[in-house]
Amino acid sequence: MDTAPSAPHGSTGTPPSSRSRRRVATAAALASAVEWYDYFVFGIAAALVLGPAFFPSDSRAAGVLASFATFAVGFLARPVGGVIAGHLGDRRGRKPMLVLALTVMGLATTAIGLLPSYDSIGLAAPVLLVVLRLVQGLAVGAQWGGAMLMATEYAPEGKRGLYGSLVQLGVPLGVMSANTVFLLAGAVTDERSFGTWGWRVPFLVGVLVLLLARYIHTHVEETPAFRAAEEELAAAERAEEARRSPLRTILRHHLRTVLLAGGSFAVNTATFYILITGVLDYATRELEMRRTSVLAVSLLVSLTQLALIPAAAALSDRIGRLRVYAAGAVGLLLWAVPMFLLIDTASLLWLAVGTFVGSCFLSIMYGPQAALFAELFSAEMRYTGASLGYQISAILGGGLAPFLMVLLLEASGTSMAVAGYIMVLSVIALVSIRLLTRRTAASGGPDGRPKAAPTQR
Repeated sequence: MDTAPSAPHGSTGTPPSSRSRRRVATAAALASAVEWYDYFVFGIAAALVLGPAFFPSDSRAAGVLASFATFAVGFLARPVGGVIAGHLGDRRGRKPMLVLALTVMGLATTAIGLLPSYDSIGLAAPVLLVVLRLVQGLAVGAQWGGAMLMATEYAPEGKRGLYGSLVQLGVPLGVMSANTVFLLAGAVTDERSFGTWGWRVPFLVGVLVLLLARYIHTHVEETPAFRAAEEELAAAERAEEARRSPLRTILRHHLRTVLLAGGSFAVNTATFYILITGVLDYATRELEMRRTSVLAVSLLVSLTQLALIPAAAALSDRIGRLRVYAAGAVGLLLWAVPMFLLIDTASLLWLAVGTFVGSCFLSIMYGPQAALFAELFSAEMRYTGASLGYQISAILGGGLAPFLMVLLLEASGTSMAVAGYIMVLSVIALVSIRLLTRRTAASGGPDGRPKAAPTQR
């Protein structure tokens, strides 16, 4: 298992300059932010307007379930995007796959903003919406691995966690941007106009991602780690290995690591999507809180993550990834019930307190996650392995979480059922982390602390 320090794996030649490192890290962070913006606007729209626009029903809950099911469809496509981009990214380079992912996401998001509603074209509207959501899922599944590796493989000695967290900042930046644009769209329209065309504006803004894709294509170089791995794979003594598919190698020799990585992170993705989409629906539909107020709380909570995510990542560079990672999982386990007790008060203040503390534990896990997943695999299979582990967790946790939240609320009549769901995933995460800790310790890195080790085949 590769738990090498931040120096690029197997790199040779002159190290990248500080300016080059900063340019690449900034580009990767921006790529993550705009990609997640495009992905998150769908989740917000699913909680607010997609049900009536594309799935008309006499039951408001049924419409929300249908829109959340469409939201979940994107998560089913994410591992496929991760596998395709991982295979090509491990063979052709990180940068081309990142540019392709950004381009596809920008086009799909813009198309959703232009899509006619059910009243205009009937059943074709929800069918096309599902197809475009699948395309979004493919794009974001391809994007994360490329952006993460662009940052971590350019990281200087001892700062892989910190550099990886810059990509992770794309999530709160994406949430903040999506919430801000929705708030502005709501501010300049009345309820009727917002339901007919105002909600489309955040999707149309997504076309700007194409400009960033162009910039990365023309101004950012491939990572040193990939170039070094490419040279090694071209050598005669590695000819047999070079002919192997990275995906086949991962599935044959590293599947357990992939599954443990997915199990360790599912609680994070589930809780995150519960907070940004499930709670938005629950607070406005069941607790009758104002849409703009709940969006504003989500915006402010995401703002605090901009400081917490890099702080947790920097700490993991010093004391070990898995120690920090596990602390966040324990926090989610203990906070799940108090969080929903506070949300159920229907008080904006207590909603903010409950979600803020929950987001702190999410940040503690999310900060070191990019570097942790990168260090689980060697450079020639890193894109495939890290992407697959991340996207499996997205299906197990994130994709179904808002949908399951509505089902649990409807079936049980209490938010404690949702808290129980988070607690179960927290236990799974802690078990997975424990097993990962044993594997990293066996390979020479105690408690996930980066340390040079032979590449595991």
